[in-house]
Amino acid sequence: MTAAIKKQGSLTQVELAAVTGLSAASVSNIVKELAAAGILRTAPSIRSGRRATLVSFARAVGLVAGIHVAARHLRVLVADINGTVLGENHMPLARDHRADNELDRASLLLSDILTNLESGMDELRGVGIAVSAPIDRASGRVAGRGILRGWTGVDIVEVVHRRLRQPVFLDNASNLAALAETRLGAGRGKQNIVYLDVGEGVGSGLVLDGRVLRGHNGTAGELGHTVIIEDGPLCRCGNRGCLEAIAGGPAILERLGDAGGITKVSDVVLRAMANDGDCIRALADAGRHIGLAAGNLCNLFDPERIVVGGDLARAGELLLGPIRLAMENTVIVEGDAVPDVVQGQLGPGVSARGAAVRAIDEMNVRD
Repeated sequence: MTAAIKKQGSLTQVELAAVTGLSAASVSNIVKELAAAGILRTAPSIRSGRRATLVSFARAVGLVAGIHVAARHLRVLVADINGTVLGENHMPLARDHRADNELDRASLLLSDILTNLESGMDELRGVGIAVSAPIDRASGRVAGRGILRGWTGVDIVEVVHRRLRQPVFLDNASNLAALAETRLGAGRGKQNIVYLDVGEGVGSGLVLDGRVLRGHNGTAGELGHTVIIEDGPLCRCGNRGCLEAIAGGPAILERLGDAGGITKVSDVVLRAMANDGDCIRALADAGRHIGLAAGNLCNLFDPERIVVGGDLARAGELLLGPIRLAMENTVIVEGDAVPDVVQGQLGPGVSARGAAVRAIDEMNVRD
């Protein structure tokens, strides 16, 4: 029963009976027992116009932390076991930041959040970490050369565990964003989605049959580092012609040059939404390349939905429209079988929320 609440969030007793296959009487008795033990809590609710009893985890079960380290920012949040965010903080990072410095900062941000919640490290049950770089599944270290400088060769799980003395779970940021959107956001209710993370880089997370696909080495979903133009622009991974080198944030900024003092991806989005023709065309060009790559991905994995997140996704249909058109021209299926393309719902904290969800999934809560 607790596994169902971990996966789907708060449920009514009637919904728990449907999900678990138990009788209403059995569910009621188990809920009473676990509530008395301080594991679950109940609250009155309304479902379909009728009174219902909503069941969720009690605060006493503990808290989890989600940390996201990207190329240019750090985000830390604390959530309860129901996935509700209780506190959050973030800060910008230098382009070539180092793991030791940023993990120290993450620990301080986490400590501040817990203090504000009148809690402490001893209440944490797990820490999820999302890193915007491929992770080698065997070693648990950053795998891509040049993708997140200053983190290569660092045993992140060991370092964080030594600092916080809590279980630590590490994954690629796009994988965890896909997990969060599937459980809590635009992919909810779908079993097969592709999450596209478009901003400074271009990443993707694949959820197939409700589970994140990580691949043999843990580097599945590196869509941004698939070559789409042979002998094209040099990418930070060392290859030429990667999607990221053509449609990622830095490539868009380089294409626009010094036009009007545009220095950040967010500037491009704001100018485009204000009807700046150059920025609209730059987003459309990027969207066309991303859509072609996404269409190829659809032909391989046949998802139900494409969820687009990241800084560039804030442009809405100015980006999604070109992605959708290019993808529809690439996929082999037709009509209703073509995956819909939607904007992510969880915003800039999506990977940190996914890290928290991963920590919740790994918890052992008594049934």
